[in-house]
Amino acid sequence: MKKYNELTRHEQEAYLMLPILTELKKLGGQSTTKDLKRSVVANDSSIPENTLTDFKTSRKGSKYLPFNFSFNFAVANLILAEMLKRPKTGIVKLTEKGREFKGNGTELSEQVYKVSVPLWKDKSKRNQSINDTGNNEEVVAKPDEDSDDEESWRSEILSALMNLSPAKFELFCRALVKRMKVDIDENVGTKLTGDGGLDGYGYITTDDFRTSRVAIQAKRWSINNSVSSPEIDKFRGAMDKFRAEFGIFITTSMFTRDAIKASRAGTRVITLIDGDKLIDLVTKYELYVKPVTVYKLEDFFREEN
Repeated sequence: MKKYNELTRHEQEAYLMLPILTELKKLGGQSTTKDLKRSVVANDSSIPENTLTDFKTSRKGSKYLPFNFSFNFAVANLILAEMLKRPKTGIVKLTEKGREFKGNGTELSEQVYKVSVPLWKDKSKRNQSINDTGNNEEVVAKPDEDSDDEESWRSEILSALMNLSPAKFELFCRALVKRMKVDIDENVGTKLTGDGGLDGYGYITTDDFRTSRVAIQAKRWSINNSVSSPEIDKFRGAMDKFRAEFGIFITTSMFTRDAIKASRAGTRVITLIDGDKLIDLVTKYELYVKPVTVYKLEDFFREEN
């Protein structure tokens, strides 16, 4: 069987349909598209682990994620075939038809395309008809929910993080964890050497005034260098040394599937923050970034006087 990256764009789209249904069932039948995307990548061994941070540059110079095209078109086709529905923007939900599907991937894609392809063709004809009348409004909606602008700034943030020195990245990660309500210890994990394998250490107090120790590990690695399970084991050893109840492992790259399993083993689960989640947290807490409002012109300005 071909690996995912060896498939054509259309083959990737068809392949993703079954994992999308499977993961949605695991997630309770409804999920954000972002969480669903992460779940599909995390649990399908044929999909490269760095898929969600492997940005490419288009001919126009903008950044994009190739995976988003196949994923979003797969979702769009599943919706047209009434396997999924979208109750609101950013959310997808299994329909009864989707829940009851029991076949394999080939059977699913054939069943879906039998319904969706004629619908796409019909929409394309209507779109062409409207264009022929001089109205440039586009009828066929782009199924890619992540806009080009979003992919561009996400890539820019990741690139900026990658350009930090290791020491500055550790400082950045401590600042991020501090925004997450962890009181950072100024003595443990702040030195370049002799920190026992930690890049940060702190304390978090819950609503019932129970305080727990938190260990922090930060790895500024390239997207092609995933964090493996031995790194998780070493971090757990450092946690033992400082008797930390919780661990947070942050990287600009991805975690291997074995690393994810290792983080969940034992009595203390380690929270993993990969490059994709790191970008989410940077924007959520607006850490050294600030949002910019963009205004787009409506049809009124494009209509004839």
